[in-house]
Amino acid sequence: MTIETLFLDAGGVLVFPNWTRVSGALARHGVDASAAALAQAEPRAKRRLDLGDTIRSTTDHERGWLYFNLILEEAGITITPATDAGLSELREYHGQENLWELVPEDVAPTLARLRSLGPKLVVVSNANGRLRHLFARLGLADRFDVLFDSFEEGVEKPDPRLFRIALERSGGRPETTMHVGDLYHVDVVGARAAGLHAVLLDSAGLYEGYDCPRIRTFAELPELLERRG
Repeated sequence: MTIETLFLDAGGVLVFPNWTRVSGALARHGVDASAAALAQAEPRAKRRLDLGDTIRSTTDHERGWLYFNLILEEAGITITPATDAGLSELREYHGQENLWELVPEDVAPTLARLRSLGPKLVVVSNANGRLRHLFARLGLADRFDVLFDSFEEGVEKPDPRLFRIALERSGGRPETTMHVGDLYHVDVVGARAAGLHAVLLDSAGLYEGYDCPRIRTFAELPELLERRG
């Protein structure tokens, strides 16, 4: 069946932490962590976080900062008061501007190609109330038909209510809507609970054997939609 509405996660699909900013904040507190090392460690840290029990027992806000400590561990950096101070500085910035301000080079051309295929493009994100500000600042806001920020809606993935809200307001139907995200127990489980199709963006190939379609890069998504007809 043709996909008429495409839901896209924001963080981990369209935007990523500004690793240069993260590295700089840590350096100001005496912690040596290169942007490249942090970016390389991120998929492994995210995979460690993406467990059913962990997702069910934490909020997105709580997971967000656990995620950074796991990245540091995967990069071989010991958690200390200095790393805590660096992350505290980043937390303050994130509350004002949103730290997920790195847009990969393939995002703009892939969005253009997706638009040409016809589905409505909708962002459904666990965010901190600054998603609209962020997307306006990055020049992404006008590329989507609707943006949904979990903070504004008062419910977050994997709760299927967020997907149902997005369906209702975007005019989507579950059977012709696909959600693409980067966390199995948040995005795939949540989308399926709302009756949607789901695809996992598995950039490092860490979800071998999982029961969902996977892509390694965002740029692969248009081809996947075309194959569906």
